Amino acid sequence: MKERPLVKSLAAEQSADAALGVLSHFRVQFYDCPYTRADALFELTEAVLCSDGPVTSLVELTLTAEHRRGHGAMYDAVNHGWLEPRRLRRLLASTPLPRAADGRIVLAVDVSNWLRPDAPTSPELLFCHVYGRGRSADQFIPGWPYSFVAALETGRTSWTALLDAIRLGPADDATAVTATQLREVVTRLVHAGQWRPGDADILVVMDTGYDVTRLAHVLADLPVELVGRLRSDRVMLRDAGPRRSTPRGGQPRKHGGVLTFSKPASWHTPDQATTCDTTRYGTAEALAWDRMHPRLQARGP
Repeated sequence: MKERPLVKSLAAEQSADAALGVLSHFRVQFYDCPYTRADALFELTEAVLCSDGPVTSLVELTLTAEHRRGHGAMYDAVNHGWLEPRRLRRLLASTPLPRAADGRIVLAVDVSNWLRPDAPTSPELLFCHVYGRGRSADQFIPGWPYSFVAALETGRTSWTALLDAIRLGPADDATAVTATQLREVVTRLVHAGQWRPGDADILVVMDTGYDVTRLAHVLADLPVELVGRLRSDRVMLRDAGPRRSTPRGGQPRKHGGVLTFSKPASWHTPDQATTCDTTRYGTAEALAWDRMHPRLQARGP
């Protein structure tokens, strides 16, 4: 394999360039991740990264300068090659991560669908909820949903550092899979030295559809803070407060006052309020209420 000595010589000659050194180290370690057909998989990966424009077919990758093998080697690598995912996950966790302005690690978790409408016989297909494919209405298209965890950085950029990806099956509980996935990612970051005791908690942001309350309970022993977006029609309930005896007896109250997102008249005085000026969206206002819990919408844990 000619890539290994080439990478090492580049790292030695460009020792002053930290970015090139990190990239060279990653390439050397990534080459150890494939167990079978390592050379062909390595060149195929570089061809994907270095190709001009989107990749529409595997055959086109064999025409790039980075792929020095023929069509047969490419198909053999795809059909019979094997890459150890655990080693790759540890390598991604040990790579320098982007951080927020305050220095903390910010992780985003979301689901991205690999649509397979022309492959009805593919195993474990699910109907994926998507928007904007030919018309404004939402659609359900057969495909494979994947749960991604990525590290974010401050600023306007489309670059993210993917740390993990898991395919969701028909029998999987998305919240349970997300909890296990986040626990494993955070554990790898701690073992890699990305987070140390005394550092700010890792911030995990997620979109609607995630049970943030349940995830916060399951991941309470980890150094993480969860921030999730809620639907605009959700209803929050205040704490019932201390138990009080009633003249007529009966069961004590389980919930306090009601706060409905879509009805500002139901909002009581917030415990925290702050405003700031943004460069693109004018003045932003944030309100916070403590000791609130959501009203359950369906049966669940």
